[in-house]
Amino acid sequence: MTSVLQPQKEASNGTYTFSSRPRPVQTRSKYREPTAEQNDGHSNYGNIMYDRRVVRGNTYAQQIIPITAQPDPVEIQRQQESRRRAIARKRAREQFRPRTPEAVEGRQHIDVQTELYLEELSDHIEATNIECQTDAFLDKPSTPLFIPAKSGKDVATQIEEGELFDFDMEVQPVLEVLVGKIVEQSLLEVMEEEELACLRAQQRAFEELRNAELAEVQRLEEQERRHREEKERRIAQQREVLEKERETAEKVAARAFAQRYLADLLPSVYTSLRDHGYFYDPVEKDIETHFFPWLMAEVNNNLEKRCVARGVLDMLIHEVTQKRLEAFEQLELLPPK
Repeated sequence: MTSVLQPQKEASNGTYTFSSRPRPVQTRSKYREPTAEQNDGHSNYGNIMYDRRVVRGNTYAQQIIPITAQPDPVEIQRQQESRRRAIARKRAREQFRPRTPEAVEGRQHIDVQTELYLEELSDHIEATNIECQTDAFLDKPSTPLFIPAKSGKDVATQIEEGELFDFDMEVQPVLEVLVGKIVEQSLLEVMEEEELACLRAQQRAFEELRNAELAEVQRLEEQERRHREEKERRIAQQREVLEKERETAEKVAARAFAQRYLADLLPSVYTSLRDHGYFYDPVEKDIETHFFPWLMAEVNNNLEKRCVARGVLDMLIHEVTQKRLEAFEQLELLPPK
């Protein structure tokens, strides 16, 4: 704060006081500033509702993070990864969302009515144009020169160097605070560097131990794999030997069974063919396949003819009897002579 200090006489008790020159209160202008518009050409506007420095809501439960606290890089990486996955899921949903296919060349999509009965859209909003002219802005009048009214008596005094402010004495606590803060910050940085160096050494030792353990594990896995392959190969060879022995025994047993079975096969085959009629007498076969069917057909024809003749005879007899019966009935109905 820059101000002109007015000298004051020291009180009897030795206290230090000062006062500043009075200044006029800056009031808001009622007129526009033509010089600012001419120089800038545009005005900057700000909205406090969109200012990030303004805290909204309850501030009692707000967590205040110290300045020296550093954010966890693992947490930051996790948040970035989750944000990236969310963006990828949103992009995939937008990509697989069903959309209207693009119009072919020479055509375009338009909105049409889908109701059962088409109606003519004849509703028009009535609108009227009205013009008005506002008054021009009044230019700001020239600001009169402020001349404060003179009051009181003029008094002068002499202030020597070091009477009001002793720089060496006043700057000492400030320097102590600055030096203390700098030393404290330096100690913290040195301790942090030492801690980081210890962490790196531990991490390096852990990585060396882990690499040695991984090499040993890989060696043991390779040895176990070789043993397992050798065991599987030996088991496969033994299975092949047993399979060949079993096939040989089956072939020997099948050969003996075939020889024993084929000894009585030929007589039994001839007997079975004879029983099933494959060996037959030609005359008997000809009579059964040709003579008997012809004989049965002829007998059926003769029987059908006899049945037809008997039916015709019965019909003639029935008609004759009906006619005789009708004649006798007519004779009975005639009066006696």
